Amino acid sequence: MIALVDYGLGNIQAFANIYKRLGIKVLVAKTPSDVRRASKIILPGVGAFDWAMTRLQDSGLRETLDEEVLVKKKPILGVCVGMQMLAHSSEEGILPGLGWINATVVKFDSQYLNGQTHLPHMGWNDVEPCNCDLLFRGLDTPRYYFLHSFFMKPHQKEITIATAQYGISFTAAVRSGNVYGTQFHPEKSHEWGIGLLKNFAELA
Repeated sequence: MIALVDYGLGNIQAFANIYKRLGIKVLVAKTPSDVRRASKIILPGVGAFDWAMTRLQDSGLRETLDEEVLVKKKPILGVCVGMQMLAHSSEEGILPGLGWINATVVKFDSQYLNGQTHLPHMGWNDVEPCNCDLLFRGLDTPRYYFLHSFFMKPHQKEITIATAQYGISFTAAVRSGNVYGTQFHPEKSHEWGIGLLKNFAELA
């Protein structure tokens, strides 16, 4: 069963609808016991970094997530701001992140964006998997929907498992052990997103 962490942010119902169509059990996790019942976890997120971290802290789920992810090693997938929260910090705010990924979050530098690009980065982009991770199994030339002005900058190259282009090449997906993240929104990305969410559910 997959727990969709409900701390007041993110497209919870969109994830739930996809997994329902796939016949995969999910629960909307609002309490620590909900999180503990699941074998995998999805941490969605939208909006500003500090606001998301504050909402998660206020939800009462932070300590349980630390235990389930860091001690019990349950696979977790952070999405959009949910991915950025996995890092140590973000240029967007002053609060510390979860620190589960050895990375910082930085803003796109406008000097690398040509006259036809701007912030936020919004819309469909090709994504190039680069480390043969099972999260992208069977997904040839995938395209995903993005909406962001900041991106994760891992401190080790091997953490990046997919890249995309927006003025520069940037990290679009990460993995460190049982901790995964996508800057894009798989729940809004049609067949490529459905395939990725199915792959996540099938991880050993």
